[in-house]
Amino acid sequence: MRYVVIRDDDTNALTPIDYLERLYRPFLDRGLPVNLATIPNVRTDVTVPGGAREGFLLAKKETDPLCSPIGSNPALVSYLRANPGYEIVHHGFHHEYFEFDSNDRRAVAARLDDGARMLMDAGFPRSETFVAPYDKLSRTSLEEVAKRFRVLSTGWFELRRLPLAWWPRYAWKRARRQPHWRVGRTRLLSHPGCLLSCHRDYGGMVDAIWRNVASRRLTVLVTHWWEYFREGRPDEAFINILHETARRLADARDIRVIPFRELANAGVN
Repeated sequence: MRYVVIRDDDTNALTPIDYLERLYRPFLDRGLPVNLATIPNVRTDVTVPGGAREGFLLAKKETDPLCSPIGSNPALVSYLRANPGYEIVHHGFHHEYFEFDSNDRRAVAARLDDGARMLMDAGFPRSETFVAPYDKLSRTSLEEVAKRFRVLSTGWFELRRLPLAWWPRYAWKRARRQPHWRVGRTRLLSHPGCLLSCHRDYGGMVDAIWRNVASRRLTVLVTHWWEYFREGRPDEAFINILHETARRLADARDIRVIPFRELANAGVN
């Protein structure tokens, strides 16, 4: 059996409900869980290095406050809670650029704890999984995340950023060419890049996903809801690729789509 975890990044208080419904109803109706990496308290002025507004703010209005906690959108929260196929995963705090690429331990701990509180205040269970914005974590952030979470999902791991005590386990992982590993009680998951992305070749996207799924026992499949609605317009071709992926996953007898929470105690590598 092979396992797939679907991770959609950047759900926040400004995310339109109809966008999520359009993308993921075929998954939910087939019993395929979708992990929504959710920003607890999104800043509405976040930009990418070139100065453009972040894509996940595409529905921002000029009247929106500087920070919007997820609980400030009760309609979105009600929708997410009414659909148990969604698993809400802790994704950063404000989602500022490289906000967890910091060695200020007090600030890192405050962001993690305040973010967890905001998600729970909105009515979601405490997440056992953390996703860092832009896949960037400092050595200090890795230590603090490992204290609080059973699963860390990120793109890759760099030796120079790891706590020194983790180096032997990392060397063992590298020697065995394993994409995923464990330190203490925390599972550390890497992913093969954003395979479902508007920046990839549409013609070969589904086949690329299938090759990656076939090459490992556990694949974290990452995408971003806002890429399907750039400038507020649906990219029908890209949405069709996502839905074709759902169909293939549901039809495959040797693949099981699971939520992150099943990995907290499961022996899936």
